[in-house]
Amino acid sequence: MTPIKNQKRNKLFILIRGLAVILGGFIAAYGLEAVLIPNNVSDGGVTGLSIVGSQLSGMPLGILIAIFNIPFIWLGYKQIGKSFAIFSIIGIVSLAVGTSLMHHIPAIIEGDTLLITVVGGIIIGFGMGLALRNGGALDGIDMLAVLLSRKLPFGTSDFILFLNLFVFIFVATVFGLQGAILSAIAYFIASKVIHIVEEGLSGSKTFKIITTEPKTMVETIRDRLGRSATYKEAYGGYSHEKFMEITCVINRLEESKLKEIIQEIDDTAFVTVYDVVEVKGGNFRKSDIH
Repeated sequence: MTPIKNQKRNKLFILIRGLAVILGGFIAAYGLEAVLIPNNVSDGGVTGLSIVGSQLSGMPLGILIAIFNIPFIWLGYKQIGKSFAIFSIIGIVSLAVGTSLMHHIPAIIEGDTLLITVVGGIIIGFGMGLALRNGGALDGIDMLAVLLSRKLPFGTSDFILFLNLFVFIFVATVFGLQGAILSAIAYFIASKVIHIVEEGLSGSKTFKIITTEPKTMVETIRDRLGRSATYKEAYGGYSHEKFMEITCVINRLEESKLKEIIQEIDDTAFVTVYDVVEVKGGNFRKSDIH
């Protein structure tokens, strides 16, 4: 493939990803405004805090979502990269604008608490999962959980649960205990849908890459993702050719960026991906890349 064609292909790929992130933001906004909020049910994470803040202060929900996510966007920029931060900005702005545009649409479900939590959780989870699958995030609490998991001896999922525990306590002050419980159920359902849409979202991942450009690949992963990688020799069972196999462990928010790097450097590379429940010790650390 010529450099010009490859460049056009990359631009088209980026455009499609951006549109998918925007769509994810509007889908999540619809789940909030047409299902959860009219029935006094909130969401988790930064969005849940924004909903409570909106109820208490009377400020538009979209403005609070944008403001509360600013520090987390900066965190994503420092720890994951520029493209992730840009796609996250696109997603969060889409969510904020979507909640403003859909604020007065009629609720599609009323009264049935079980149906509200299930349908609301599915819609929001699908929207968030679509954004994450394409390299952006709609809620900053996941970024904070990833950072804390590297500083303290607990997994990312443990911190997501821990941080949201405080969110739902806060939700209870506005929506009552029942509203907080329903919000927690809706958030749990949403998290499972996110896992389906964006496979392996709940933990780290191991990438094994066989490429003809191992040195360039490792250097780019180090420079643009802030991750180290290891080499080992591998031999083709049929051809008996010798290859260098690269192994790299990343967190769940970095998967799209690593795939982008692999595609850019060697689109014929042989890649296998494994889910990792937990990573401890060793050199599973990364430094700021900006």
